[in-house]
Amino acid sequence: MDVPTELIKRLQAKDPAAYGEFMERYGRRLLNFGMRMCGDKEDAREVVQDTLLKTFESVHELKNREAFAGWLYRIATNACLMKRRKSKFLAEEVALDDVMPERAALSQGGPAWNRLPDQAALDGELQGKIRGAILALPDGYKSVLVLRDMEGLDTEEVAVALGLSKDVVKMRLHRARAKVRNQIEAYLTSHTTPAP
Repeated sequence: MDVPTELIKRLQAKDPAAYGEFMERYGRRLLNFGMRMCGDKEDAREVVQDTLLKTFESVHELKNREAFAGWLYRIATNACLMKRRKSKFLAEEVALDDVMPERAALSQGGPAWNRLPDQAALDGELQGKIRGAILALPDGYKSVLVLRDMEGLDTEEVAVALGLSKDVVKMRLHRARAKVRNQIEAYLTSHTTPAP
């Protein structure tokens, strides 16, 4: 996430127009992050509100403007974890397109009419299994996986966001990917039919 230094300066100076610009540019991205972490749209919206409020209250304390993305995602991650402690996430009520809209279209190979109905059904089911596998990860693994693989932060930014060393981030990312891969492999193995 590239946040222009000029925008950060304006936020720190409490420029009202900067708040609106920041929300317009990054609010949707924070909402997607909240959806991936929480699994519930209402919880994700509350996470975004909590994150924005905390960001606007404390941005003046930020010393290293280059670390803004990690700092922001640390606030968002903490808001997600607090929300999780307060409520039960409803993973089964989340539509995949709400969780990963960009990836859903790509992974399905384009419009549904280009695929056979059984392939479309299998793809939809597989996407649901991937979403479920990610949501089932322990919080420490899920946050690393979402920040690194879905939000596109680099290892150092994830480390800053979560208050971890880069080595711990790498280890957790490896384990999270392995857990998701194992669940998906088990699912695919159980649903593979031998060719006649």
